[in-house]
Amino acid sequence: MFRKIPLKSSTKLRLLIVDDEPSIRTLLAHALVRSGYCVQSCAGGLSALSTIRQEIPDILLSDLNMPGMSGFELLAIIHQRFPGIKTIAMSGAYSGTDMPAGVVADAFYGKGTNFRALTEILDAMVVVPRARC
Repeated sequence: MFRKIPLKSSTKLRLLIVDDEPSIRTLLAHALVRSGYCVQSCAGGLSALSTIRQEIPDILLSDLNMPGMSGFELLAIIHQRFPGIKTIAMSGAYSGTDMPAGVVADAFYGKGTNFRALTEILDAMVVVPRARC
């Protein structure tokens, strides 16, 4: 079971959103910034890897179905090369809270479910922030 670590009010977790749909990236980014996260976003797996090489996020939230490099591939690479990054897979193609088969991630968020479900997943993750925004 995860336990929540209280953070100082000046400490913000760095979150990277990876989704090929601009409207999803924008909506999630605005909502998560309002929730106190420092947020960056990328349109695909290759751009996410490039971003991570420059600045490692605390948490990565990735869509599973994207052109080019899928979220399945991206999450497997992140798990292998950057094991300290907490990962959340998301998709509208799968329902429920169970992890879809073949996904290497710490949690799953069903796209289209309420935002509170995502914030509960984020709150449950034990993460020590790497840096401040």
